[in-house]
Parts: sequence; C-alpha cells; structure tokens
Amino acid sequence: MTPQLLFYILIGIIIANFIFDQFLDALNAKHFNDSLPEELSDVYDDKEYERSQAYKKTRYRFGILTSTFSLILTLAFFFLEGFAYVDDIARSISDNSIVIALIFFGIILLASDILTTPFSYYSTFVIEEKFGFNKTTKATFFLDKLKGWLMGALLGGGILALIIWFYQLTGNDFWIYAWIIVTIFSIFMNMFYSKLIVPLFNKQTPLEDGSLRQKIEAYARNVGFQIDKIFIIDGSKRSTKANAYFSGFGKEKRITLYDTLVNDLEEEEIVAVLAHEVGHYKRKHIIYNLSLSILTTGLTFWILSLFVSNPIFSQALSVEETSFHIGLIVFGILYTPISEITGLLMNLLSRKFEYQADDFAKETYAAAPLISSLKKLSSNSLNNLTPHPSYVFFHYSHPSLGQRIFNLKK
Repeated sequence: MTPQLLFYILIGIIIANFIFDQFLDALNAKHFNDSLPEELSDVYDDKEYERSQAYKKTRYRFGILTSTFSLILTLAFFFLEGFAYVDDIARSISDNSIVIALIFFGIILLASDILTTPFSYYSTFVIEEKFGFNKTTKATFFLDKLKGWLMGALLGGGILALIIWFYQLTGNDFWIYAWIIVTIFSIFMNMFYSKLIVPLFNKQTPLEDGSLRQKIEAYARNVGFQIDKIFIIDGSKRSTKANAYFSGFGKEKRITLYDTLVNDLEEEEIVAVLAHEVGHYKRKHIIYNLSLSILTTGLTFWILSLFVSNPIFSQALSVEETSFHIGLIVFGILYTPISEITGLLMNLLSRKFEYQADDFAKETYAAAPLISSLKKLSSNSLNNLTPHPSYVFFHYSHPSLGQRIFNLKK
C-alpha cells in the first residue's frame, strides 16, 4: 500500500461516516411530525407537542450545520497538510518525543475547541434559551471551558505521556502497560468521579432528612440495598433538564439526584427512578459495563501496537519523521468502522440492561410511578417520542420511551 492510497482511505472513512450519520439523521427527521402513539398521547398536549416538534427540527438543522462545518474543517486540515505543519511547530519547541506529542495534541484539540466554541455558545444561549432550557450564565459557560481544558491537559496529557513513555521503554509491548494504566484510571474514576470531579463544576449537598429520604431509605432496606450517600446536585445551574445517576461501588457508592428532578417529580416517582438505578447495581450492570469497557480497551491497544510504528502512517499525512502521535491519529480513523461495531454492540447491551433495571423497579416497587416519571421527564426535555427504529438501533443507549412503557406494562 502506498502512502497516497492510505491517505485516500482515511478520507473515504471520514466521508462515509459523515454520510451514514446524515442518512440516519434525515431518516429520523422524517418522523418528527408523526402522530403520537396512544400510550404516549398524554405526554404532550397539542401546544407542547408543536413546541417539541419545533425543538427537534431546530436541533436537526443545527446538527447539519455543525457536522458539515466539522467535516470541511477536517478535510481542509488533511488536504492542506495541517498535521505536518503542527508537527513541525511541536518539534521546533522540543526534541523530546513525549513533549512533542503533548504539544501536538494540545494545539490540535485547543484549536478545534476554539473554532467550535461559537457553535456551542449558539446552542446554549440561542437554541436552549429559546426553548426555555438554558440556565447557564456566560461566566459559567466560559469557566466550564477553562476547567475542561485544564482537566484535559492534566488527566489526558498525563495518561498520554505515560503511554508514550512505556512505548519508548518496551516497544510494541507498550499496549499491556497502557491497558493497565487506563484500567486503573477507569476504576478510580468510576469510584471517585462524583467526589473529586463533579465538585469542580457543581455543588452537591446531602439529601436532608424528611419524607423523601425516609421513603428512599425504606425502599433501600426493603431490597437489601445499603445506601447512606444520597446527594442533590444543582443541575438547575445550567439547565432545566433533569437527571439522576448511580456511581461508584462498595463503600463509595452514591445516588445523585438533580435538583430539577426533585422539583419536577412526586416523591413516589423519584423513588421509582431510584429503584431503576438500584436495579442497575443489583443486576451488576456497572461491573459488566466496566469489564466490557476494559476488555474493549485492551483489544484496541493491542491492535494499535501492531500498526502504530508503521512509517506509512506518518507518510500518509506528509509527516517526515515516524512518531507515536501521528500513528495514533491515523489508527484512530482506521479503527472507526470497528469502534462503530463495538459501539453498536454496547448500545444493544445497554438497552437490554435498561429493560432489566425497569423490570427490577416494577417488581420491587411499582410500574405506574416509573411510567409517569418517564413521561414527565420526556415532556420537560421535549424528547423525540417518534424516533425511527434504525436511529434507535444505531444511536440509542436506552430504549425509546414507547418501548420502555410497553415493557413496563407487560
């Protein structure tokens, strides 16, 4: 294979992926105006359904604009030999391969984020504002950006530096050590993300004693689930959309409720949502997902080790000197079809787990409050209630609302 052929294969993968995503989006958009199924007819009144349709169409058109801009930017960077240009800048600053890689990725990621920030700003302060979702201030928006850059530099840069260091020490056997590093990091983040990372962006306060906490604790005792850490997070600081999640395991497990969820739902509905989250824990979904993620990461690193040092990777991007960071860029694109397949399989498994968690909530608490809570959350977020089955198959990590209600009513 020649470097030029590899170059056009990379371009072909990027364009093919874009076309496929646009096809699915267009297929899904054709169903925006469908009549609601009978079991979902009470989610919206006529006025709210029109509002939800307008929201879906606005986000769809905006998605076309942003993805097309991203494609043009990417293709221009390829054809104008942007990778070689940035590599030259990095090499002019240092001759240490680890530092070169960090500068290289730092320039690309920072420049990309800066170029796409106007789209993110428009999405938050125009689209989300128009439909009543946005609660983010401009100060919070830009402060989040700065915090994100800092975390990316410290965590992402630190892990990348370690991986390249092991690559220099062990050659193609680096994948074993890289796998171990990422595995340790994944487990650590799963356990301590809510304690260490979330406070950088949001305030978390323990759920106060009262009727809601008593009902949650009574349910937990009933199913043999010990939970002392129940927190309320100030999600309303950024959006009116609601959420709840379970994190950690062992002594570090905790349940986090968005304040918007507590405000939007009745207490019985909140307990039903938590019963669903407890179902994930009881059915060991967190362990399964983490284990599969670790195995997938190991496979990816192993395949990377077979190709990353091939000079043709650097030559395809017009970079004179073979390097790990250029090999990583090329491999990431070539691996896209495989990652799409593994992502699809993970979504299939995730949807199965969601059904199991719903069943657990139905069996240990009740189906009716969970159904009503799902309807309220969908209504408050103007969710798409008529997605195309193909779009659900490829993109949804959760079953559609209609599918979940059908399952809960069985």
